[in-house]
Amino acid sequence: MQLTIEHKNIELTDAIRGYAEEKISSLEKYADIIKADVDLGRVTNHQNKGEVYFCEAHIFIAGKDFFVKREEEDIYKAIDNVKDHLKNELATWKDRQVSERREG
Repeated sequence: MQLTIEHKNIELTDAIRGYAEEKISSLEKYADIIKADVDLGRVTNHQNKGEVYFCEAHIFIAGKDFFVKREEEDIYKAIDNVKDHLKNELATWKDRQVSERREG
């Protein structure tokens, strides 16, 4: 899998990069991921007080792609929420593929 991580309005530390790589790479057990683009950052001019971080992930698999964006007060929570949502989407997609093969 080709994994690209970009950042906006934050310092991308080794810890944050490693955490994002670990979480997104764990999705490979659900599908054969060709490419994953992840954007991490801090939302600017937000109405809420305090810092608001975002994580966007665009996952490409053969014939399909998935996009998820989440905002949280903690960058790690945002990464976790994106991973959890993608895990559910990929598992659902994989189940549909298996069902179609059995029926067809």
